[in-house]
Amino acid sequence: MNKFKPTKEDLRDAVNRTTEDLIDYNLKILFCGINPGMWSGATGFHFAKPGNRFWKALYLGGFTTRLLHPSEEQELLENGYGITSFCKRTTTRADELSNEEIIEGGKNLVKKIKKFKPQNLAVLGIGAYRTAFQQPKAKLGLQNEKIGSANIWLLPNPSGLNAHYQINDLAKLFGEVRQSAEIT
Repeated sequence: MNKFKPTKEDLRDAVNRTTEDLIDYNLKILFCGINPGMWSGATGFHFAKPGNRFWKALYLGGFTTRLLHPSEEQELLENGYGITSFCKRTTTRADELSNEEIIEGGKNLVKKIKKFKPQNLAVLGIGAYRTAFQQPKAKLGLQNEKIGSANIWLLPNPSGLNAHYQINDLAKLFGEVRQSAEIT
């Protein structure tokens, strides 16, 4: 398998695989996705599907000086950013996860935040946050609640399947989180 471009067989075999957290202590921002997609399961890299706009939103939002390829994700740690997800299980679509899995993922996320102590948590998917933390009215942006000492930001899911937000909208929202993290 070419680890950067999985074959159809690689993608088929990625069902229910997991990806490792990209995490360290005292990060400026820990990004939390919903769960790994098939490309991520096949390659082992976060937000690996070419249509996912995470890496482009990071770049346009000022987190990186150039557009990173998912295989370069370790560079994020060097700059104080990490990636985790509510659920580790790989699926074709996030709606294949049960509410119970997402709620359990929220509990695990709280444990990670208390252990690793990031300054900010940026959740990429408002629906998953609402489900995991029973916050049905949560809106995008900075939340009033914290987990431990971490500020919580809600951002749109950068998946190419989320047509509600174009790349410029994502970049603006990502940039607001970055600017806030630099101030604190």
